[in-house]
Amino acid sequence: MTLADINPPLHGAPAMARFRTDFAQARTRARLRWWTGLGVFAALCLLTAWLGEFFKVTQVTMPDGSRDWRWIIPAGLPRLGEYLSKTIPELRWSSLGADLAAWFWRWRIWLELLWETILIAWMATVVGVTGGFLLSFPAARNLSPHPAVTWFIRRWLEIARTVPELVWALIFVFAFSVGPMAGVLAIGIHSCGSLGKLYSEVNENIDMRPLEGVRAAGGTWFDQIRYGAVPQVLPNIISYTLLRFEINVRSSSIVGYVGAGGLGQEIRTAMSLQEYTDLSALFVIVLVTVIVIDHLSGKLRHRVIEAET
Repeated sequence: MTLADINPPLHGAPAMARFRTDFAQARTRARLRWWTGLGVFAALCLLTAWLGEFFKVTQVTMPDGSRDWRWIIPAGLPRLGEYLSKTIPELRWSSLGADLAAWFWRWRIWLELLWETILIAWMATVVGVTGGFLLSFPAARNLSPHPAVTWFIRRWLEIARTVPELVWALIFVFAFSVGPMAGVLAIGIHSCGSLGKLYSEVNENIDMRPLEGVRAAGGTWFDQIRYGAVPQVLPNIISYTLLRFEINVRSSSIVGYVGAGGLGQEIRTAMSLQEYTDLSALFVIVLVTVIVIDHLSGKLRHRVIEAET
């Protein structure tokens, strides 16, 4: 007995009725899966919000001086606005030059520290790219000389990028004292872990035929990487590297908060002394720097991509 004998094919109106029934059942199952997924997603969001104390109720001081219980989000928003308003300097059109000069009154020191911040980011990127690039090939499963090598390198890359940059900075400040070197090492190791991961994923998606050709011609593992893999992954590596340099500029302005050099030490001083307008001035300096670097790196990235195509 065949399947056709059990469920003989239908024609005409019965076939259309069967189609409509099957379509309705499939649509019902799809809607059920969609609503189930949506319910699970909403439950996870609510659980995360609860663990993050988004629904916390706390005591706040009312305008008349009394204390009362309020939901923390609407109670905290006015204080957030108050804090941000303190960072905005008073700028008048009639005395704009003098007001800007008063806002950026430490501009000479800040520019020196900004230059130091960029140098920290540059050196950290060099360290991270060098380490990540070299480790990415044995970390890729399709290029690794041995599975054990891949396992150890992948664990190291995970450790390097899992430990936050601030924690690395605290460790190196303890070991090598305060200064830019601690910032370079902290950001460089973290960049090595992140870039090594990204580079290895790019390596795992390459075309293996050029490498097989090099191996068939008697090339070593290093020859296969040099002449078969590197030309394929170079545009992506340049793109990730430029993006990482932009990220490192922001990071180097933060690690200075724990004594690792750069603008971070000024941010720490401004926050400690409650110099709110200095904070906004430093933020503007970092923002403009990141915008300029993003613009330049974008142009360079497009040039590289156009040259490859």
